Amino acid sequence: MSRPREALIQAGQGLAQAVAQGGDVRQAVGQAVGQAVGQAGQLAGQAPGFQLNAHDFLAARDGGSSVGTIIEARTASLNEAGEIISRSFSERGKNGEPLHVISPVVIPKGSTAKVVIPLVVLVVLGLVGALGNVVPGIDVLFGPHYWVVLVLAAAFLWWRRSVVMVPEGCKALITKFGKLVHIADPGRVTLFNPWKRVSYIVNTTREYPFNAPIREAPTQQGVKASVDLFLQFRIENPAEFIFVLGSVSGFQSKLQNAISEVTRSLIYAQRAEDIYDLVGESTLGMLDNLNQQFLPAVRLTDVNITHAEPSSQEYRMDLAAPEMVRVAKEAYTYEYELQLRKEQNEGDLVKELAGLQETLSAIQAEIAAYQARMDTALERASHQAKAQARQRLVEAESTANANAALLEAQALDIRALSAAEAPEILEYRFQQDLLDKLESVAGRLPQVVQVGEESDIDFLALAQQLVGGRGAALFSAEDMAAIRSRLDEIGQRVDDRGEEIAALLRGATETAEPAIAEQPAVPAAAEPEWATADAETTIERPMRLPDQGRSQGQNPGPPPVPRSLPAYERPAQATPPAPAPEAPPAPPVSRGPAAQTPPSGWPTPPDAQGARPPGTPVWPAQQPRATNDAQEGDAR
Repeated sequence: MSRPREALIQAGQGLAQAVAQGGDVRQAVGQAVGQAVGQAGQLAGQAPGFQLNAHDFLAARDGGSSVGTIIEARTASLNEAGEIISRSFSERGKNGEPLHVISPVVIPKGSTAKVVIPLVVLVVLGLVGALGNVVPGIDVLFGPHYWVVLVLAAAFLWWRRSVVMVPEGCKALITKFGKLVHIADPGRVTLFNPWKRVSYIVNTTREYPFNAPIREAPTQQGVKASVDLFLQFRIENPAEFIFVLGSVSGFQSKLQNAISEVTRSLIYAQRAEDIYDLVGESTLGMLDNLNQQFLPAVRLTDVNITHAEPSSQEYRMDLAAPEMVRVAKEAYTYEYELQLRKEQNEGDLVKELAGLQETLSAIQAEIAAYQARMDTALERASHQAKAQARQRLVEAESTANANAALLEAQALDIRALSAAEAPEILEYRFQQDLLDKLESVAGRLPQVVQVGEESDIDFLALAQQLVGGRGAALFSAEDMAAIRSRLDEIGQRVDDRGEEIAALLRGATETAEPAIAEQPAVPAAAEPEWATADAETTIERPMRLPDQGRSQGQNPGPPPVPRSLPAYERPAQATPPAPAPEAPPAPPVSRGPAAQTPPSGWPTPPDAQGARPPGTPVWPAQQPRATNDAQEGDAR
């Protein structure tokens, strides 16, 4: 069952129910009809049919594309004739339609008046001036010379008027009292006879276009048709054209009549549905027919039918409907094929895109795996490098600490050897330090009152007793004997370490020389402060004298902070005093806050400022670290 029929059945059922319920019949019928019309309109809107638009079948003349042609003869001077003949003009007709105007013929204006009138005025002026005697002495101006000049001017003007220039491609018709006496070719023509004149200038070389539209002409079925005929003509015999065809107006009227007759007969021989086939059809028969009518004056060179169609718009729509239906079917079929191809291409594109996406995922997974391997390898290599660096750092620190301990022990043994070989120097410095301390505290000692003779009081001994340094000695005879008894052992240790230290220095030099050779030359830098300090200063280690403190009844004080001795306070530069009769035993050495027992036989030198009080720790001077075997031999 079709949808319109269903809509009518539903509307009838609704109307019956409304009447059965006692409603208004008119209102129910109106609602049912409105519902049926609405559904029908919806169906029509959902499935619109194929329709023709009348605006698509406008005639060519309705669009303003058909332009008529007018042939006219214009009047102009001989100087403007060439320009007018060689060009065309556009004008508007009586009804406003566009027109194409051509002028194959120009009628020259007469120039006799331009010559005669000035001469007559000059003659009259000369006669009035010569005979009137209006102004005294006027004879000087209007004498015989005036008339001579006037005659020469008249002869020149008459000669200039007699010379005529015919434009190229044109011919001039010369008449005498209206009769044609000569046809002049292009160029200069001299007309001394005043009765001869150029009546017409005709272009005989240019082919002029002519458009002749036929508004309506019946076909075999009586259907009106319109045809536009375009032709080109050339004037071959200007005399025949002017005097036989009747010049421009006669030629135009005869040409339009001939074209209308030939075109109407051609249209009448065609069927209405074949009228479009006239465009581009051979027109040789029509051309021969027209030439028989206009030769020898005018020759038509070309004839073409530019437009042909039925005049009725309804008939044009009927003729175009099958073709439009065919074109619409082809367009629908082509659109359907394009849609199928589009869907197929989209499916192929989706498949290809899915494949590319899968490939991309695989590539990304592979990249991630390689990246993980790279990260793992990098982390493993970094950990290994760090472990190796830490191991090498620990090894280097251990080696450096061992070498430092070795060098420090070597320096201490060399210091002990030096102190044992020259104990007088240390004793001298100890006594000097003691005197300096006495001098510094002399102002704070108690006042001594002498009672008796002067020889009974020993002020130096009293001062030493007051400061606690009476009878203090740096080394006793037992100490010096113990030190000298260990000289061979200490010297053996120094000799044993010498080879090891020399090998160590030699290896460091060999390692540093290639690195220095590979590096670019740089400016010499200043020697670091620690190197200068190590080379010029001595390190003192605290030592306390427990035996001296106990012998004098004093407690040993805390060890002082180690300090560096200046160059002038070093033992090597001091003048050794006389050897002491007795040397105290070597005290133990304190290496920091906790007291440690030094090696046996290690002497404790005094400070540069003098002797220390009993129990005060003594710091031995440090020898330079770069002491080689030759220097040790010299020192010994």
